[in-house]
Amino acid sequence: MSRLPFLFIITGIVGFVMYHAFSLLSLTGWLGDELRGPEGWFHAHLFVLGWATMLAMGAVYQLIHVILQTNIYSAVLGYCHYFLFTVGATGMLIGFIRTDVIWIAGSATLALSGILLFGLNMGITLYRASIWNPVTISAACACLYLVLTGLSGMLMGLNFAFGDWNGLHQRLFGAHIWMGTLGWFGMLITGFSYKMLPMFYLSHDFSIRLQKMVLVLWNAAVITGVIAFLTGIQGGLLWFALLLLTGALICYVYHLEQIQEKRHKSNPGPGIRWTVYVSRALLVYSMALLIYSAQDVELLLDSRVVLLTGWVYLGGWVSLTILGYASKIVPFLWWTHKYGKLAGRPGTPLMAGMLSEKRINHGILAMVAASLLLVSGILINLAEVMMVGGTLLSMISIVYISNIALVFRR
Repeated sequence: MSRLPFLFIITGIVGFVMYHAFSLLSLTGWLGDELRGPEGWFHAHLFVLGWATMLAMGAVYQLIHVILQTNIYSAVLGYCHYFLFTVGATGMLIGFIRTDVIWIAGSATLALSGILLFGLNMGITLYRASIWNPVTISAACACLYLVLTGLSGMLMGLNFAFGDWNGLHQRLFGAHIWMGTLGWFGMLITGFSYKMLPMFYLSHDFSIRLQKMVLVLWNAAVITGVIAFLTGIQGGLLWFALLLLTGALICYVYHLEQIQEKRHKSNPGPGIRWTVYVSRALLVYSMALLIYSAQDVELLLDSRVVLLTGWVYLGGWVSLTILGYASKIVPFLWWTHKYGKLAGRPGTPLMAGMLSEKRINHGILAMVAASLLLVSGILINLAEVMMVGGTLLSMISIVYISNIALVFRR
C-alpha cells in the first residue's frame, strides 16, 4: 500500500479542520461579506484547495489503482506533485492573509506546477491502461478541468498584475469557478460513484447506459457555462447550462437507484447512504433554481443566488459526498496498510470495527441540519441565522472529521 494517498488524505483532513477553525474564529461572518476580497479568497481556497481537492487527489491516487488494476505511472511524480501543491496552496493562503500579490503569484505558480504534474501522471496512467468507460473517461475529464482551472487562475493573476486585457478578468473568473466546481468536482464524484457505489452495495448486472448520458450532459453543461462566461453572453447560455446540468442530475440520481435495485448488500454503511441522499437533494435544488430563474435568466447572476447555490453545491453536495466516502475509504486504506497481512490471525481487529457507523450517521445528520440552518439564513438574508448555522456546522464538522482521523490510531 503506497503512502502517497495517505499524505493527501491526512493533509486534507488538516485543511478541513483549519477551514472550520477559521470559520469559527470569524463566526462565519465572512459569508456575509464580499467574497471577492482577501478574506473571501482565503476561506474559499482553503476549502477548495486545502480540503476538498487535497483529499480528492489522495482518493484518485488510490482509486485509480482499483479501477485500472495497475499502478500509477510514477510515484515520484506523485510525491513531487504533493510537495509543490501543498507548499503552493499554503503560500497562497498566507498571501491572501498578507494581501501580498507577489507572494500569491509565486505560490500559485508552485500550486499550478503540482496540478500539471498530477494531470500528466494521471493522463499517462490512463493512456497506458487504455481502459475507456464512463468511469475512466469521467476521471480523465475531471483531471483536464482541474488543469484548465489552474491555468485560468494563473491567467487571472497575470491580468490582475498587468491589466492588459480589459474586461477579461471577470470573464476568466466565472470560467475558473465553473470549471473548478462543476468540471473537476462534478466529473470526479459522478465518475467514481459508478465504481464505489456498486462496490459497497455489492451490485451487479445493472445497465451503464445512463452513465454515458450523464457523461455527455455534464460535460455539455460545463462547456456551455465556460463559453457563456468567456464570451460574456451569460444569461441565456447559463440557463441552458443549468438545464443540461439538471438533465445530467436526473440521469445520475436515477442511475443510483438502478445500482441500489441490483444490490446484494442491504446496508453499505451510513456514509454511502448519505451520498445518495445529498445527490437527490442537489437535484431538487437544481430543478427549483431552473424554474425560479426561468422568469428572468439574469437572476442566476444575483449575488445572493450565487452565494446560496455555491454553498448548496460545494458546502452541501461536494463536501458531504467526500465526507461520506471518506468514512469508508479511510478505514479501508488504514486497515489494509496496517493489518492486511495479518488478516485472520488472533487479535487482528476487524475492518468493520475501525469506525463507528452510528457516529458517522449521527455526525452527517447533524451536519445536514446545521447546513440547512445556514442555507436558510442565506435565503432569508439574516446574518444571525447564518452565524448560528455556520458555527454549529463548523463545530460538528470538526468532531466528525476527528472521528475519522482517530482511525489512524487503531
